[in-house]
Amino acid sequence: MSCARPPDALPRHARWRGVSLALVFAGLGGCAVGPDYQRPATEVPAAFSEAVMDPAQWKVAEPRTVEAGLDWWKLFGDRRLDQLVDQANASNQTLQQAQAQYRQARSLVQQARSAFFPTVSANVGTGRQRTTTLGVSSIGPYYTAALDASWEPDLWGLVRRQAEAASDSAQASAAQLAATRLLIQAEVAQDYIQLRITDVQIELYARTIAGYQESLKLSQSQFRAGIVTQADVSLATVTLTAAQAQATDLVLQRKQLEHALAVLVGRPPSGFSIPSEPFTMTALVIPPGLPSTLLERRPDIASAERQAAAANANIGVARAAYFPQLLLNAALGSNSASLANWFTPPARVWSLGAALAQTLFDGGLRSARSDQALAAYDAAVANYKQTVLAALQDVEDNLASLAVLDREVVQQEQAVKAAQDAERVTLAQYRGGTATYLSVITAQTLALSNQRTAIQLRGRQLAASVGLIKAVGGGWHADALSAAPAASAASTASAKETLAGTATPPSAHP
Repeated sequence: MSCARPPDALPRHARWRGVSLALVFAGLGGCAVGPDYQRPATEVPAAFSEAVMDPAQWKVAEPRTVEAGLDWWKLFGDRRLDQLVDQANASNQTLQQAQAQYRQARSLVQQARSAFFPTVSANVGTGRQRTTTLGVSSIGPYYTAALDASWEPDLWGLVRRQAEAASDSAQASAAQLAATRLLIQAEVAQDYIQLRITDVQIELYARTIAGYQESLKLSQSQFRAGIVTQADVSLATVTLTAAQAQATDLVLQRKQLEHALAVLVGRPPSGFSIPSEPFTMTALVIPPGLPSTLLERRPDIASAERQAAAANANIGVARAAYFPQLLLNAALGSNSASLANWFTPPARVWSLGAALAQTLFDGGLRSARSDQALAAYDAAVANYKQTVLAALQDVEDNLASLAVLDREVVQQEQAVKAAQDAERVTLAQYRGGTATYLSVITAQTLALSNQRTAIQLRGRQLAASVGLIKAVGGGWHADALSAAPAASAASTASAKETLAGTATPPSAHP
């Protein structure tokens, strides 16, 4: 912190006038104690290791316009999913809570800014009092009216730092609201995809059970003809009933997914259901962008960065307690024993004063609060850096999933075809009496297992697509925080520069 002071060469009265002017300008323009915020430096790789891209394309993130309100879930082309996400956006209670918390944060900004202005109050009163004049006592009424004003100039930037911290916290809350909304949308999409995958598996089991029933009839026919033993009939019965039990379990899973979706869209599970429909969703290829863009596009990163900025401002709040406080007071009113003389000149009273207060000893309270603020800032910086690392891992995981699952799906389709061929050949051999029913069961089990695995892989592909969309911010951009309140024009410009992704060295604690 630095404040201008008058040169010693000036006359004494000029120096005192300079001191007064310096105090005035300090109160208006504001010297602010504590370190000015700089975005903590983070190590961001040049490219995602799981993405095919040229490292030379890496760039420092720059602010740019992003399409507002990008409905990423509509890329899947599923009308039912669109309806569910819209309902969640409007009625999800976790999202409603986050919105209320953001409104609270904005109110705290206004509370902090109110300290820039004087407090003005008015009071009117009446009563009875005893007075003594020239040895004669009398009891009579009195009437008072007063207008009081008090103001504490922000000499050391205490109010500015408090407003800055509140504004940064409000921006963090706005980013957290966006992160919560994205999380709810992704959960709806993931649960809906899993529900549809479960529908496909239920359909698979319906076809399989029908085939197993035919196999049971065949074994019974073979047994009546004396070709096979009762063991074949028992094996066919076990295979059929086991498949029926697995199909029943899938029905339970579907009901639980319906219940989860009901809660996500803010409705009671008892009156909520989703009919079975043809499932045509396909995995999306989402360009992940560059690692540096995550600093702009991830709302959780933006929230953590704004929390670090708020913690930095709180250091100045704690250090402002080391400096004296100046309080200006003014009052104008009237005090009269008669309403008729209430506003006459003799009844008028006024006062004007100033008080300068400084804490001389507090048992280490201010020092402890300053240390606490420094520790809170260090914790916020560590949280920010950890959030960046977790975001990079999130993207890498989903990129790896999509890349590996693409190959695995092709391999699994080949396995499904081979298993189905083996099932047909083995069943034909059993009809001809050249194969045992144990071979049939083995082939049927392999066919069912591989088909179910193929369906699950399809679901994992779709889930990875949703995960990657969520990992890269789902169309959100840090420019959205420009609508959040800022403590001043300077801090707003600083926030925009920070969120644009221009990394600067970390602030050193003075």
